[in-house]
Amino acid sequence: MQSIVTLTTSFLLTLICTPLFIQYFRRKKLGQTTREDGPLWHEAKTGTPTMGGTVFTLAAMVTILFLGLIFNQLNGFTVSIVLTLGVFGGIGFVDDFISIFKQQNEGLTSSQKFIAQVVSSFLIIILGGALGIDWTANIFGFQLQNTILIALFASFWMVGFSNATNLTDGLDGLATGLSIIAYGTYAWIAYQEANHAVLFSCLAVIGGLVAFLFYNKKPAKIFMGDVGSLALGAGLAIISFMLDRPLSLLVIGSVFVIETASVILQVASFKTRGKRIFKMSPIHHHFEMSGWSESRVVYTFWAFGLASSVLYLLLT
Repeated sequence: MQSIVTLTTSFLLTLICTPLFIQYFRRKKLGQTTREDGPLWHEAKTGTPTMGGTVFTLAAMVTILFLGLIFNQLNGFTVSIVLTLGVFGGIGFVDDFISIFKQQNEGLTSSQKFIAQVVSSFLIIILGGALGIDWTANIFGFQLQNTILIALFASFWMVGFSNATNLTDGLDGLATGLSIIAYGTYAWIAYQEANHAVLFSCLAVIGGLVAFLFYNKKPAKIFMGDVGSLALGAGLAIISFMLDRPLSLLVIGSVFVIETASVILQVASFKTRGKRIFKMSPIHHHFEMSGWSESRVVYTFWAFGLASSVLYLLLT
């Protein structure tokens, strides 16, 4: 019953508030500007309302805090997850706000964003420990227990996967669907391990994402923006630590990893050899440039993400 209420609350909040958010952006004529070097057919997306992640992130946070009080689920785990969603979502919000509302080509600089992410993630881990979380990290069989070392590694993980999710958010519904799969996988793991706080938090995020997908699927009426993608990626990273399975995210979030790797390889190849490996990176654009429809790319990547999660569950 608690699970149903959690899912439904976040779902309804997002379902009701997202159209209002879309209307506001359309009325103010504020929207996404597509990449100049991106596929030509993406130019039709220019002007589409963005920053929709504000809605589902807030919906998840409100659900966790409000129902957490009712269901007695407020503890170090849930508070740390709320902080992660709020802080990383806040960094993304500032980035989106500067570029969209101020009508600038860029928001925060890469160094500003990186510093904010590193400092925030480090402090969240330290605060989580102060709230009673016994942080541990199983890295290839070696149990890492030193708080500072864990905070450093967790910072790397949270920054890495928040940016990886951001890179993946380039096609209608792609990052949303993959995040539903990943959070759903961790919800199942948390259920199996009787970690009710993490299960509760995952369900709150999933409810909002499912509702958001109605508006974000092709043709998208709204994009999640950095406010959504940064929050989702960091949330997955800290949850993987809470379940003492940080490396599981390499499999469960395999598409995020591949997307990031494609960008790194593309840049490295071009700088060292003057040649590109892919027609365009991140790799979802490579498949588009190869003649795949946007829907085919999205569904194929969803299927790969789901298969990776199922494989992980079967092998552990």
